[in-house]
Amino acid sequence: MKDGTREDYLLLEEKEKPFLALTAARVLDELRRAGEVTLEGYRITRLEHGLQSATRAERDGADLDWIVGALLHDIGDGLAPQNHDRMSAEVIRPFVRWDVAWVVEHHGIFQMLYYAHHYGWDRNARDRFRNHPCFDNCAEFCERWDQSSFDPDYDTLPLEHFEPMVVEVFSRKAYDKAVLQEGYVSRLVA
Repeated sequence: MKDGTREDYLLLEEKEKPFLALTAARVLDELRRAGEVTLEGYRITRLEHGLQSATRAERDGADLDWIVGALLHDIGDGLAPQNHDRMSAEVIRPFVRWDVAWVVEHHGIFQMLYYAHHYGWDRNARDRFRNHPCFDNCAEFCERWDQSSFDPDYDTLPLEHFEPMVVEVFSRKAYDKAVLQEGYVSRLVA
């Protein structure tokens, strides 16, 4: 790489454009793969969980970034189950507001409130983030959209409903400051 010229890298940049333009398609493919497996003990697939979370977010009046964040909050689970929250956040981070990415990145530790005590773990581990400006949003995200979205009888919207939203978000310019809005904390619901 160190021997590459400016012309080499401009050529590579141009050649990468078609691949980058297919990011939304790859994300949607990963979601579909998540629908092929129901983990032992669960009554719905990871895809159904994401769809249910996004459906709840949309019905609560959340905006596009929150809906897509809810849909994709566990997208990293297939490859990185022990740190799926951070991996999921990295998938969406270039394309959504920073607070949405922060919530997705930290939802795993916030979810421990509901189950950690059953394993002898600290269910209040999230308290180390108590002074973070996104703490309340993350707690509410988990309460409203994540922990409640394992219901096989919930009237969940299909993936086709959310596909245009995923395409819209991943069509944005990556790391656009106008999109990321660093430091701004949005409302979870309208």
